[in-house]
Parts: sequence; C-alpha cells; structure tokens
Amino acid sequence: MMSGTLELFHRIADAPSAQARRYIVDYALEDRVRFRNVAFDEAEADWRKHGGHTTPALWDGTHLHQGAQAVMARLQAVVNLGRDDA
Repeated sequence: MMSGTLELFHRIADAPSAQARRYIVDYALEDRVRFRNVAFDEAEADWRKHGGHTTPALWDGTHLHQGAQAVMARLQAVVNLGRDDA
C-alpha cells in the first residue's frame, strides 16, 4: 500500500498492542492507521487472512508486520517519509 490507510490489528488488554497504539497517537498517525480490534469477528478474520498470529500487527497492503517492534519500525518509515508515502 503506497498510500492510504494502514491497518493495526490489536487487542485492547495486550501490552504490546497498547505500545503500538500509543506510538500511533504520539506521532499523530491516527489519520493514516485504522485500528482493528481482533476481538471482533470481522477484524480477526481479516487479520488471519493476512497470516496473523501475533498482535499487534500492521497490514500495509502488501505485508503483515507482526509484533510491537516490527509494527513500530514500519510506522517509523511513515514518520521518516514525512507522511507522504506509507
């Protein structure tokens, strides 16, 4: 996904998911990232369709980045690019 919305698959009570959500808020990326709580059937189905097994996970339209460190590394690329390209 070169532009548009990224999808963060997360769990509310999961500490690594909270870390990823906090990163998104801290860097004002809420307009670029759609939060998808895998407690809901539709979000879980989409997460699993992309190969999800770990939360948080960030779908960028091509690849599912899984785990807090991988998610934040991918989001850092968005920040570094001046939000012109995801």
